[in-house]
Amino acid sequence: MERHFLLTDEPPAGTFQRLWDGLRNFNQQAVGEAQSRLLTVLLQDAADVTIGGLWGRTLWGQLYIDILFVPEELRRNGMGRELVLQAEEEAVRRGCHCSWLDTYEFQAKPFYERLGYEVFGTLEGPAPVYPRYFLRKRLNASFLPGTR
Repeated sequence: MERHFLLTDEPPAGTFQRLWDGLRNFNQQAVGEAQSRLLTVLLQDAADVTIGGLWGRTLWGQLYIDILFVPEELRRNGMGRELVLQAEEEAVRRGCHCSWLDTYEFQAKPFYERLGYEVFGTLEGPAPVYPRYFLRKRLNASFLPGTR
């Protein structure tokens, strides 16, 4: 059977799912069931319009925070902290033992460090994009409601 490569920024419909399914099947053969679950905490206005929030997923006992966004006019008043804490609490309920994320130099490294995250890896490169930091935090039952 002939094989070839296609380099494109417009893949055919369904391509991501096909790749994801193949990787998920491989992973399940190696380590068992891979139930990735979406975890979102949305910040909404009075009209229930999403204006910010946290987008992540849980898998294999870990919470990965992919996106955290708070509108600039709402920053520095605990909104971001509350988004992260709610996600961590839900992750613990789901059986997660750690959380991890990445952030760039121009983004939120000090914010995450104030929440107990520590750098475990760095990608170096030219400013303004780099360095890029990878941070992690251990989670435990002390994150559950009423224990903050």
